[in-house]
Amino acid sequence: QVQLVESGGGLVQAGGSLRLSCAGSGSRLSLNAMGWYRQSPGKQREMVAVIVRGGTSIYADSVKGRFTISRDNDRNTVYLQMSGLKPEDTAVYYCIAGIVPLSPTAWGQGTQVTVTV
Repeated sequence: QVQLVESGGGLVQAGGSLRLSCAGSGSRLSLNAMGWYRQSPGKQREMVAVIVRGGTSIYADSVKGRFTISRDNDRNTVYLQMSGLKPEDTAVYYCIAGIVPLSPTAWGQGTQVTVTV
């Protein structure tokens, strides 16, 4: 069974930066794709960024150029470096894992990111 433990959320002013981390445990296959989704109040959950073990990554258009996803395969840990944060980035960010990038099968508990003006 996959377990995902997130850290790094918090409160930041617009234009600032935050780094999210997520440590996973489970089978190598189940952790092939790791990444982040987010959900704002009243909105559907959306993909933010996902990276596979080989290094290929996918980003939502809304975060391209501002967010960078990376992973440490030896530690089964994925990171999301967020820069140029905007109030519309405010959401609960969920770490995800799965065999393929856009079909997560495991979710973390979520970490709140709040961006103030």
